[in-house]
Amino acid sequence: MFCYNCGCHLSEHDFCTACGADVSLYKKILRVSNLFYNEGLEKAGVRDLSGAITSLRQSLKFNKNNIDARNLLGLLYFETGEVVAALSEWVISKNLRPEKNIADDYINRLQSNASRLESINQTIKKYNQALVYCMQDSKDLAVIQLKKVLSLNPRFIRAHQLLALLYMDSEEWERAERELKKCVDIDRNNTQTLRYLREVELMLAPDEAVKQPARKKKDEAVRYQSDNEVIIQPLNMKEPKRSGASTLVNLGLGILIGLAATYFLLVPSAASNARNEAQETITQISNESDAKTITIQELEAEVEKLTRETEGLNQQLDGYVGEDGTLAVIDSLLDTAASYLETQDVGAAAASLESLAQSVDIEEASQSFQDLYHMLLTTIGPEVSKTYYDEGSSAFQANDFAAAIESFSRAVYYDAANINAQFYLARAYDRNGDTKEAIAAYGKVIELFPGTTSARSAKQYQDALQAQQ
Repeated sequence: MFCYNCGCHLSEHDFCTACGADVSLYKKILRVSNLFYNEGLEKAGVRDLSGAITSLRQSLKFNKNNIDARNLLGLLYFETGEVVAALSEWVISKNLRPEKNIADDYINRLQSNASRLESINQTIKKYNQALVYCMQDSKDLAVIQLKKVLSLNPRFIRAHQLLALLYMDSEEWERAERELKKCVDIDRNNTQTLRYLREVELMLAPDEAVKQPARKKKDEAVRYQSDNEVIIQPLNMKEPKRSGASTLVNLGLGILIGLAATYFLLVPSAASNARNEAQETITQISNESDAKTITIQELEAEVEKLTRETEGLNQQLDGYVGEDGTLAVIDSLLDTAASYLETQDVGAAAASLESLAQSVDIEEASQSFQDLYHMLLTTIGPEVSKTYYDEGSSAFQANDFAAAIESFSRAVYYDAANINAQFYLARAYDRNGDTKEAIAAYGKVIELFPGTTSARSAKQYQDALQAQQ
């Protein structure tokens, strides 16, 4: 036992000899936790798994770091078919104590067996599907799903209980009893199981035997019943002697009555058994048919899913190889680069780059595409920017401010460091009456070229425009 404050080993004293912390209450809490752990261990030894789980939960409430209690709780969950809950407890245990923890072995055994993990996954899916069928009142389909669940995980107590409940709903008491007894074999004191089993046993219990009449006193007459008549015979009366013919007649009548009783008792029973067998056969065939129907529906859903995926892949392929696809755009960029390297025609390269920018979103393209595009733009940018700047200057002097804005914008696009293009773009907006755009453009000049004459002029123009608003 270690101190909660400094981690040192505790002695028999009620205080920590290392840091002096009061550990009396702490020791009591740990003892209570260990008490519940020992109680859970004893209950698990006699297969009282529900009681053991309750005790171990109480133990962890007092001490969440009780690794032994947490690992044992995971084992009990696993034994009752609750694999997910078991894994949760073992993962928590491993995080609390990463080294020398047996929970590591439990987790590795499950994770190393891919087929076991897939079986667990299918068990959970089918159990949840059975619950959905129950809520949809498709009880036959729920029974089929639960049988599949139990074939994958025979120790899943909740699946046994739900299947027994469905059998009880359909008044198949013997089958319900068999499922509940399987639950008892796994967990002897499960409250839910015992409650269901009590109801089933009440329905299967035979009617109480009709009480026999008390013996008459010796001095009373002997009474017996023949058909609907009660015959009273005094004790001292002797039956008259019967002749042989009468005996033979009575014997014949007895044989006839026996044959009639045999016919009326055995024949209906045999017919009832035959009907029950036929009904069971029909039910089995119906269940198999339902199972095949479910399998067909699952396969159809899978086919539909694969069809959708194929259509999506075809669309992606069209996006790569179509006329406007990615490959065509990449080829166009490569052609532009090759043509520029061969002819050094800046105008043609600029026109190709502008066409690409209009047909594809550069920011959404691959990194290699963006790198090549920006490299070409940087290479031809200053010269193209100068050309557009000259066009813009001519339009500005001719008071054609709309054309000037377009040309200066292209000049800035190709060379953001062209201070004159940036400044006169702002002036063109200003002279054109676009106050909002002008203020923003002046701000761009101030931001990109601080301390320059253009920046100071831009600041003056910007302040004047803001004052007018």
